[in-house]
Amino acid sequence: MQVTPRRGWLFSGALSFKGERTARLLPQCLDAQLPGQLTSRVQGSFCLPARIKLAHRPIITLTTDFGTNDHFVGAVKGVILDIVPEAAIVDISHAVQAFDVLDGAIAISQTYSYFPTGTVHMVVVDPGVGTTRRPIIASSDGYHFVAPDNGVLSMVYAKEERIHVRHVTSDHYFHQPVSNTFHARDVFAPVAAYLAKMVDSHKFGDEIEDYVKFAAPKPKPTGENKLRAVVLKVDRFGNLITNITPDDAPALFSGKAAFKIVVGSKEITGIRSAYAEGGPGEVFGILGSMGYLEIVANRAPAAQLTGAGKGAEVTVQLGGATAAGKGA
Repeated sequence: MQVTPRRGWLFSGALSFKGERTARLLPQCLDAQLPGQLTSRVQGSFCLPARIKLAHRPIITLTTDFGTNDHFVGAVKGVILDIVPEAAIVDISHAVQAFDVLDGAIAISQTYSYFPTGTVHMVVVDPGVGTTRRPIIASSDGYHFVAPDNGVLSMVYAKEERIHVRHVTSDHYFHQPVSNTFHARDVFAPVAAYLAKMVDSHKFGDEIEDYVKFAAPKPKPTGENKLRAVVLKVDRFGNLITNITPDDAPALFSGKAAFKIVVGSKEITGIRSAYAEGGPGEVFGILGSMGYLEIVANRAPAAQLTGAGKGAEVTVQLGGATAAGKGA
């Protein structure tokens, strides 16, 4: 087969077509100027792209307590896109409990590592906005985090082996004028955008070591084979997410030991492997996807059935002794 080149087309190597070597032609608009790789095949005198691998778009995620009723999220996105129009902006959550730094810390710690390397995570739960609390960039081996220095990244710090934190002081990167009440728009959003544009983090300010961090609540032994824990959060299905992990009580998840869990008005003696395994109205335990013991019910809100909510005490008694509390 003979291929006649057309004006404006480029030869790009050769390929085998029915056992014969033929020229591979690329239109100039699809040559090496593309930010990626092109593989094509020849059919008659037409060049047909078989696979185009485009360059990776910068990704910026947003985790806030802003909700979606107001203009806040839209303004933040507008600032980002004005600086880096090609950015992919991903909403992790805007339903973090208002002013609840721990809830924000849980949200980002449960999601950030699923994103591609190089993602910029912007986390704003900022009851101290406008005060002397510092804006920071925390950089791990794979990600940048832009947030207020109030501990909202504490659970990220606990997961990452190496982290470098910088106090953001280079205000020429900020959106001007800077509002004293909306640093998400005027400070954090432009900093996240410039990081996504590959501006080096050291240009934003000096590294610090006295950044704010806290330890997430841990279950505490209160006697022989007894543990006192807490409900960290209630999800939208009414499941009670406790702070108990398999490391805290291996026997609880072994399926071999007798136990009793008391939360609110309920005593729980069963752990299931799926929500649908529970009977109607039954409150039981499950090891959830977050890695914590959850108190749940099949197609019903366990929070309502137990009368418990965030911050409620959870007691676990392993073995033959009983735990104090009301019966089911």
